[in-house]
Amino acid sequence: MSLIDTIIRADVRALAVYHVPDASGVLKLDAMENPYVLPSAMRHELGQRLAEVALNRYPVPSYTLLKEKICAQLGVAAGFDVVLGNGSDELITILSVACAKPGAKVLAPIPAFVMYALSAKLSGLEFVGVPLQPDFSLDLPAMLAAIALHRPVITYLAYPNNPTGALFDDDAMVAIIEAVGDQGIVVVDEAYQPFAQASFMLRLAQFDNLIVMRTVSKLGLAGIRLGYMAGNAGLLREFEKVRPPYNINVLTQCAAEYVLEHTAVLEQQAALIRAERSRVSAAMRAFAGLEVFRSDANFILVRVKSVSQGADDVFANLLAHKILVKNVSKMHPLLHNCLRITISTPDENARLLGALAAALSEH
Repeated sequence: MSLIDTIIRADVRALAVYHVPDASGVLKLDAMENPYVLPSAMRHELGQRLAEVALNRYPVPSYTLLKEKICAQLGVAAGFDVVLGNGSDELITILSVACAKPGAKVLAPIPAFVMYALSAKLSGLEFVGVPLQPDFSLDLPAMLAAIALHRPVITYLAYPNNPTGALFDDDAMVAIIEAVGDQGIVVVDEAYQPFAQASFMLRLAQFDNLIVMRTVSKLGLAGIRLGYMAGNAGLLREFEKVRPPYNINVLTQCAAEYVLEHTAVLEQQAALIRAERSRVSAAMRAFAGLEVFRSDANFILVRVKSVSQGADDVFANLLAHKILVKNVSKMHPLLHNCLRITISTPDENARLLGALAAALSEH
């Protein structure tokens, strides 16, 4: 038996490394990034602030000023605090570790963000996926039945959902929160909230078992890796116990504090992306052989319905045109022949639409 076989868990050995494709020299439309940079004056001032950061010192682990700015500028419900994470991924890990009691389960509608299941499994929790309806809406009877059967300690509801893009029905989500009750928490993941303009954040006072999780990545700050989650004070105190003490580095802290003084710029960029989403969706719906799903995020899910080719063919054709999108067709049976495409600038979207039209017309 090898050293690896001896010391590494069997389920870890069976995993594949999370793959991020090389995007050098291509139009990158696979990762839901904001295509807009900060204005030059802001970049210059931010650079000056970063130059003053004491890189030889650990961060102050309370992050008081940063948390105050997040609460004030990003619409956290009054009277609620936040826990910070190195992106949403770390917050999901914190939740998993804190709730990993023997035999505990995590539940989510699927297809969904892959980290819900992966983090649960790595923390020793069982993951239960409940398939969405064919139109990607919640199957509420199936969700309620799964909650009654499995009594999950964590239930995730992405709002909007990734990779499908649409908001779930509010009443169905409330029914799920109420069904979980005091047996677990319901995490409403609002990573794409700037593009949906809908939120459960102001409902925190209604439900003691509700956690609202967000990230600044989709706002245009993906590179600094900062996520936050809000909920009742008792829950947050428990989650703080498993948060690494210096998980937000001083450069991230400084950059976030500065940009949060200029949220109007981020809001303007989000508005441009929402407008382009409408335009690109309408243009795609004119293509024969393509089904375009409603999106409230900064990406669009499409299904290739051409008789002569599928998602793999269109993906390869776009890549040949130096355009990288996300081929999600093998993630789940409901996503058969589907591609997820990030909304970008008008010029880059025009390039995408031209290449997509050419790809669909081939064969």
